[in-house]
Formats: sequence, C-alpha cells, structure tokens
Amino acid sequence: MKGRPLVVFAVCWLCGSGLACALTGWTLFWGVLGAIACLPFLFGWIGLRGWSALLLIASLIGGAVHWEWNEARNVSSLPEVTHMAVEELDGYAATLHATLDSDVRIDGDRADFQILLASFEPLGEGQSGTDSEILQLPAKKERLMVQVRLAEEEEQQVAAEWRRGDAITLTGSLALPGEARNFGGFDYRNYLKTQYIHWLFKVKGASSVTATSPEGVGQFNILRWNDLVRNQLGSAVDRLFSEPHAGYMKGLIIGMASDIDPDMYGQFSQLGLTHILAISGTHVAVYVASLLLLMSWLRLTRETSLTIVLLLIPAYVLLSGGSPSVIRAGIMSMIGLYMARGGLARDGLQMISAAALIMMWWNPYFLLSVSFQLSFLVTAGLMIYMPLINRLFNGWPKAIAATASVTVTAQLISFPVTILYFNQFSLLSFVANFLLVSLISAVVLPLGTVALLLSFLWMPLAKPLAWVAILLNKLTFVSVEWMNSLPGFVLIWATPSLLWIAAYYAVLYVLLYLLHRGKGEMRHALNVEGDTVPLIHASRELRLVEAVQPGVIVTPTGNQGRSDQVRSDNSGSMTTLSASIAWPEYTSAFTARGAGYYGSERMSLLHKGLCGLLILILVAGLGWAYRTPQPPGTGVVQFLDIGQGDSTLITTPGGKHILVDGGGTVHFGNQDSWKIRRDPYEVGAKVVVPLLKKRGIHRLDAVILTHADQDHAGGLQAVLEQIPVERFMFNGTTSGKDNFEKLLDTAVERHIPLYAIQQGMSYAPDAETTLHFISPDLDHSLSEGGRLPVSEHQNHDSVVFLLDMAGASLLFTGDMDAAAEQNLLYMIQDGSLAASFKQERDSFSLSSSTRAAVDVLKVAHHGSKTSSTEAWLQYWNAQSAVISAGANNTYGHPNPGVLERLEAVGSQIYRTDQMGEIQMRIKDGKIDVRQKLIVDEL
Repeated sequence: MKGRPLVVFAVCWLCGSGLACALTGWTLFWGVLGAIACLPFLFGWIGLRGWSALLLIASLIGGAVHWEWNEARNVSSLPEVTHMAVEELDGYAATLHATLDSDVRIDGDRADFQILLASFEPLGEGQSGTDSEILQLPAKKERLMVQVRLAEEEEQQVAAEWRRGDAITLTGSLALPGEARNFGGFDYRNYLKTQYIHWLFKVKGASSVTATSPEGVGQFNILRWNDLVRNQLGSAVDRLFSEPHAGYMKGLIIGMASDIDPDMYGQFSQLGLTHILAISGTHVAVYVASLLLLMSWLRLTRETSLTIVLLLIPAYVLLSGGSPSVIRAGIMSMIGLYMARGGLARDGLQMISAAALIMMWWNPYFLLSVSFQLSFLVTAGLMIYMPLINRLFNGWPKAIAATASVTVTAQLISFPVTILYFNQFSLLSFVANFLLVSLISAVVLPLGTVALLLSFLWMPLAKPLAWVAILLNKLTFVSVEWMNSLPGFVLIWATPSLLWIAAYYAVLYVLLYLLHRGKGEMRHALNVEGDTVPLIHASRELRLVEAVQPGVIVTPTGNQGRSDQVRSDNSGSMTTLSASIAWPEYTSAFTARGAGYYGSERMSLLHKGLCGLLILILVAGLGWAYRTPQPPGTGVVQFLDIGQGDSTLITTPGGKHILVDGGGTVHFGNQDSWKIRRDPYEVGAKVVVPLLKKRGIHRLDAVILTHADQDHAGGLQAVLEQIPVERFMFNGTTSGKDNFEKLLDTAVERHIPLYAIQQGMSYAPDAETTLHFISPDLDHSLSEGGRLPVSEHQNHDSVVFLLDMAGASLLFTGDMDAAAEQNLLYMIQDGSLAASFKQERDSFSLSSSTRAAVDVLKVAHHGSKTSSTEAWLQYWNAQSAVISAGANNTYGHPNPGVLERLEAVGSQIYRTDQMGEIQMRIKDGKIDVRQKLIVDEL
C-alpha cells in the first residue's frame, strides 16, 4: 500500500464518512478521535510518516466533515418559507409551481416523478388557487416526490406525455414520507433523504396537473433527450420481444429494471443473479471493447480511437440509467483509457480509489447505496483476492479456471453484503453464476444489443437474432426456476454487524494468502513442475550457497523443465542445486537438497496448522452469524406493525418461533385491470417476510391463523412460500374465498401438517411455554366431498388462546366479537371450559368464583366497538393491553369506548398505530416493553 497513496487516502476518507454516518454529536467527535488514535498502527504497517501521515489524518477528518456539511444542507426549506411546523404541513393542501426533474414512471393507476419546487401556493380553508399568497422558494429549489393517483385509464396516456424539464403546476397535498415502523424495517423517509427529498406531494387525477414544454434553451436539456432516447429504445425492445422477455431484455440492455416481471426478479434474486439484470462493469467493458473493435475496423489510429471511446463513455452511462455501479465502471474506464492514451502505467486499485473519491465528493450518500457498495467491494475484491484464488484452480483448463476463479471470488466478496441487505443466500449461487453469467454476458447481451440496433434499420433482419435470444432466455428461465425449486439450498441469515463483516474479509484474506503461499512453496520446494525460482534477493541466496559449498556461484537460467545451473570456480564442474534455496531462513543449517526437503516439511506443517486454525475461525464465525439472535432464557413477543391487520411473532425461551397471523392487504370490490400494478404492495411479501428474515428466522415451528379474513390471512401466502413451516393451525373452517383456498393449497403442496384447533387443545413448544386454546368450540367434521366447512362468521369463530411463557400470561383473541366473549364467559361460569383442559393451569383457575388475571391482553378486532365488552375486560383484568391497528385507518380503530373501558380496568395501553412495533421481552415473569416509535405523552 505504500506505493498506492490514493488507495490509503480513499480508505481513510470512506472511514471518516462512515463514522459521520453512524455517529452524531459528541459520539462522532470521540469516534473520530479514536480512529485517529488507531492510525499510527496503520502508518507503522505501511511505513508512512511525516507529511504523508498528516495527509491521511486530514483525509479521515475530511470525510467526516464533508458528510456533516452535506447533512447540514440537506434539510427542507418549506417550514421556513411557510412559517409552519412540520406537523402542520403534513396533509396541507397547496398548489405547486415547479419543474419536472425525472422521468415519469406509470404503474397501474399511479404515476410517480420528481419535481424541483419553485413556488408554493397554500390552499387553506376557504382559499382558492387565485387569491392566496404565492411563496417563492430560495435560490436552491427543493426536490419533492410526486404521486399522482390516476382516475381514468385514459390518464395513463396523458401522464406519459409529461417530460423532464416541463414547467408543471400541481394541486394536491403534502405528506411526510413513511418512517420505519418496525425494528429493522425499511425506512422510506431516510431513503428519500438520501435522494435529497423530504416531502411527498399527493395528487388526485391527471386533471390536477398542468405541464408545459420548455422553450428556448430549456429545450436542449440533455437529460430530457436522454429520457426520450431510453423510452424509444424501450419501445423497440417491446416490438422485438414479447413478455416476459421484453422486460428482461430492457433490464439487461438498457437498465430498465422496473419493467422486469417481479416474480422473475425474485427468482433471480434468490440465486444471487440480480447483478445480471442491472447495468454494471461487465456491460461497460463490452461497450468499450465493441467500440474499440469498431474503431480498428475503421482504420483509426490508436490515440484517436481511445479519445473517441473516452468521450462516448458518459453517453453510455446516461443512456443506461446512471446507477452507481455503471458510474463507477464509467469513471474507471475513462481513467484507464486516458492513461492508456498517454502511455502511463495503470493500477486498478488506484483507479477504483479515484472513482470512489470522485463519487463521494459529488454525493456522499452513495456510501449508503447497495449498488455502490457491491460494485466497489466486488471490483476491489477481484483485484485483491482473485490472484490468491487463481492458484487454487491451476489444474483446471484455462477457460474454465478463469470463469471459476472470477465466480468464486465475486461470491465470496459479495456474500456479507448480500446477507446484510437481503438476509438470504443460496448455496446454488456459485453454480448459477458459473453456468449462466458467461452465457448471458457473452452471448445473450451482445445478441440482444445487435438485434435492438438492427431493428432501427430493418426489423426482419433483427427478428432472427431476437428469436435466438428468446430461446437462450427460456433456457435461462427454466434453469433458474429448477434451481430455485430444489429444497434446502436457500439459507436465511440474520442481519450481521459491520464488525463481523470486517472480520470476515480479514480472515478470508489471510486464509487465502496462506493457501496461496503454501501451495506455491510446496511446489517449488519439491520441484513438482521443475519451475525455477527467480532469485530476487541474490545476496541472501549467495550467502546460503557459500555456507554449503564455498566458492559456488549461482547462475539462474529460468526455463521450465530445466534446473538452475551451479558452476564451481575451483573445478569448473556443473552441479544441480534444488530450487529450495529461495527460502534460506528455513534451510541455512542443511545441505541444499536436504534443506529443501526438511524445510518444506516444516513449512507445510506450519501452513497446515495456521490454515486449519483460520478455517475453524471462519466456520465458527459463519455459524455464529447464522444463528438466530436471542437473549438466553428469554421469551420475546413481537407485535408487528403491519398496518390495518394483525401479525405477532412469538419466540420462546427455548428458541421456537410461532407466527400468529400474517396481516394482509385488503382490496375492496373488483379492481379494474388497468389499475393493477406490476408489483402491487402486499404486506406479507413487503413487511412480514423481510422482518422474519432480518431476525434470522430459519423456520417457523408453528403458524397460527386466528381466522380466514384477509387482514389476518393474506400475508401468510408469502410466508408459506418463502419460510419453512413445521405446522399450520387454524379454526378448521374456510371462508370460501379464492385467496384462502390458495393458502391452504400451498400448505398441502409444501407438506405442512394442518391442525384444526378445538377448545381444550394445548401446544407446548418447549418446557417454559404452553398455548392453551379456549376457542372456538366447533364441529370440525368435513362436508360432502371431504371439503372443509365454510364459515361466514370468521370473527366469531376466531382462534383464542392463552400463552403461558417464562412465568407470564398473554391472551390472544383474534377478531372475536362480543357474542363469542359472552359465550366463553358463560362456559367459564358453568365450569365446562375448565373441564375441557387436560391439565389445569397453575397460574389461575377458570372458575366462576374467581376472577382471572393475565399480564397482557391482545385486544380483539383492532379495538373495534364490537368486542372488548366491560364484563370481558373486567374478568381478565389485564395489566397491559395491545391494540394492533393501522395508522389513520378509515375504520376509526381503536374505538374511543374501548379505550375508556381499558383505562377503567387499569390496563396500560400499547397501540401499533401510534407506537409502531411493540416488543415484550419476558424472563422469570418480568416483562420489559419497548416500542419503535417514540410517542409524546398525551
């Protein structure tokens, strides 16, 4: 690293930015101070001192200061301009005058784009857009994300005519972006902040938007023309290919990943193949190589060719969408071409460091981009780690060895980042990348690109190439689907710490380095291939030979299959000396031949010991990261915030995982086909499953569905498809709806045992946990044809159970109604409910003479007025009550009367609509509660 100052400078800058991102205030100050205190160890390792050391300290501080300076500028100006608090602006109606600053994405009944706000016209009560004051923004315009809900199908075409650079007027309302409402959940507000966006602007109907094309200089907006060209290329791909090939090829050739079929994208993602669907360094390399080949055909000089290609690279970066990975590849390519034109030596690590510094200076938030992180890590990893891995494939055919080396290196380097963000890794990822990446990048990508270009000249000439690409695509899709169908290869990982990731890279490098050196030394010492050893340190080698045989002069001849020649000045005779003299520190006490044998044996033992130790450390580290994090002997009940619905994850002290309900997105009535989005929001796939994966839930020991309503059952479809489940428990009835029938069919297809819950049943997942089911009391006999009985009163027939765990008791009630509560109270009074239990609970007696007491009551039906009667709440006398309801839901949940009754019995109320996710950690009967959102005391 001493000869690569830019590399060390870039690393220090990135570390400073990372510290500023993770820490604030005085913690940042002490963090930077601690990092500076550690730098002398780095300086000693790379041999730096004086001004060079001060420069690196300045780099570390500079990265932190630059981040903080950018953070201080990245604030919304609307509160200052309008003299209104953020809370007052949220939901405030206004008319905005702005410039459209992105392409318009239309998906179903919604159009999304970004604007640069110029002026703000409040529309308060009683005001119109003509008599209210227009507030001008400062010179620096504010960026907003606009969401237009289209009212009619014809409005899709209207929205498609809006272009970047248009002067645009919109009437709607401001909204704060949603924040993370679950621990570890996606934070849309923070994400938009990295795009310098602080507000959403919601518009109803395209009629509320007026767009005017720019005039004069504004017509020559390069980004506007770039959008137009990209759209034309996308339309050409649509004419060449049918779906799903069109969306796939648009992602592969143009970088339009949003048009890829979501199911297909999920299939590729599971195998770690999503990098194929995004423009990356491979695409830039193919582009540059193709242009250079074209220049050579045109008989242009080398300097002219390099200059033209260098100038054309920015055009390709823009045309491909300008993702961080393609920007990185573009900058590196331009630097490389410039240095090649000037005849300068090129160093990949120096070039990638320069690219990182340029990008971080332009936008420090690149540091938080997954694309940025993967692109730089994999590229740098190929430079650093691949030379060490190449030696492991020496015996393979060269073409296969090269592909294998790149694949293994890329997979090993990307693995920590993959599990950090996606929490899963397929063991078949190595095979999939080895078999498919070369096919796609070397054959399908060029075929599709040439077909696309030819389609603008003569479509009949392009069709045959497109047909071949489609056949190869079908082969790819079938291969991906088949590999994903194989069970047991997808591993779910909890989110690792940054310290673990750093340790992984360090241990992996040292292990590969030792394997590399050890294999090379053994081969030379035993003269397996007869290679000669270059005598770099000739003086040390000469001293060794003189110690063995005074007067001998070493003359290397360096050809494969020939030994080094040794000539004696005294006799002139020729003798052979083993190549092991390259390691005098192990051979100084022996003859040349004997030294090679015994020194290599000692070296081999040392290497084997160190490598074995590092392998154990690496395996132990992987095992530690794979485990599900959990405090020992502690049960955790996690009431997830999934909007209007229910979903609770129970982790027992013994490490068993039980999911109660899975939420679900409710759709009212039949939706027009044009309104259906390509990737519709579904709470199970977007919230529940990602949270389970982030928490390292490898399998669910039980899924309990309280009843078949969509807001409880809908999200379980994604759960059953992506998470292994041991058993599925429900009330033994069906709603008769297609969605629920599909859910049961999925359980049967995946060989998940189904259990129809009856009153009196119990389930004990471990020694400290028992679930006592006290409802429903139904006849579970099958109807004619072996079908489940259909219940039209799913709320009334909800599964109700009492959870005894780690000395605490929690009552789960589903959506039971007042009638069901009354029936249970009657059964308790006449003793029939207590008699139905095989074992009576020790914590309390279900009898009419005593009143039960539970620690936590999961309030029925989201706090609806149809449940939680006074008699019910008084009987259970819960210390705490949890209400799962969506923020600002249209049902008015929870009902004020229910809240009053809960307060009357002295229950501490927790609400997901106000507090986000609520977690209860239980140990020895004590319950510690934490909530995701901080709520001011009312």
